[in-house]
Amino acid sequence: MISAHQLDPTRKTAIRKYYEGSHIVDVFSPSIWSGWYSGSYKSYQKAIDVYKKEYKHFIHAEYGGDSHVGRHSENPVTGENIIKAEGWEEAIVQTKVANIAQIGDWSENYIVDLFDWHLHISENDPTFVGNVQWAFKDFATPLRPEDDIPYMNQKGLTDRNGIPKDAYYVFKSYWAKEPFAYIESHTWTERQGPENTPRTISVFSNCDKVTLSHNGKSLGEKQRNLALYPANGLTWDVNFTKGENVLIAIGKTKDGKTVSDTLKVNYRFNKNDTAVSLQLSSEKLKNGNYLVTAIAIDNNNLRCLDYEASVYFQCLKGGKTLKNQGTPTGSESIRMANGKASIEVIPDGSGNPIEMTALNQSFKGEYLKIPVE
Repeated sequence: MISAHQLDPTRKTAIRKYYEGSHIVDVFSPSIWSGWYSGSYKSYQKAIDVYKKEYKHFIHAEYGGDSHVGRHSENPVTGENIIKAEGWEEAIVQTKVANIAQIGDWSENYIVDLFDWHLHISENDPTFVGNVQWAFKDFATPLRPEDDIPYMNQKGLTDRNGIPKDAYYVFKSYWAKEPFAYIESHTWTERQGPENTPRTISVFSNCDKVTLSHNGKSLGEKQRNLALYPANGLTWDVNFTKGENVLIAIGKTKDGKTVSDTLKVNYRFNKNDTAVSLQLSSEKLKNGNYLVTAIAIDNNNLRCLDYEASVYFQCLKGGKTLKNQGTPTGSESIRMANGKASIEVIPDGSGNPIEMTALNQSFKGEYLKIPVE
């Protein structure tokens, strides 16, 4: 019998999760999905401390969780697996979550917090070799027909097109060399909450110092500190005003170079009621295609930011949908993200109007006729 080391003496052998062979190989990774399939993400340090003692050459491979682009929560599940009340209620009500993967919100906020905590632990522990996130990009799977984008594993730091999700910028803030700043989140521009309820805004950056301003007023400069969580201490409490809010983050490196990021947020103080219908609209894209968007609305015509049911798009005439792509705008069946879902439509070249429908199982479908320019 020829051993792996005889075949290749230059590299170490490694396996993951096969505990019976953990002491045969040079490097071993147990299965740790803190904050997703089991436990809370703040239990990660305890797991690391146990396994460092048990395995002489220990690395952690595979961790993370699914996130649906554009889905956000004002109060994502905490590191202790608690869902806090949104703030509309008179009394604070907290709910314990047993399994985030099954009943979590799949929000980008939660996954940002989870990754930030894992990196906070690994980057501040000199006795820990490190971890390997799963996976860089959303990918297709026959095992997940029920997912927010059917048949897609959505654990990627980018969507299937390679477009970064919020979680991508968490890793970038720890590891990138080129200076940058990113206000969380560019896919969260419609928000709601009670008046005079400050919201914590995180800026992910690798700059030495960052200043955040709100509607032209500086909220102060902060020093990035690797020992602080979340966002290495780059957080500010923002008291949003009704209507448009403009946030500007300016990062400054040690050698004086500056970078900036701007985010506009539309904020309202009245909470939406139950969704009663879909509202369709379209816009022409630079590539000549059309983006058709469905919004779930209540009786007051407010977008229902808490609506997450599936919507089903179909092009009846004048073109075809960009379907089976597994992307946020390339799936005819998709769950809504804060009451919104979109699909890209390719005109057929006839010049005839595009006719679209959007259906779901909550209320009757809607029809949209798009004149082709």
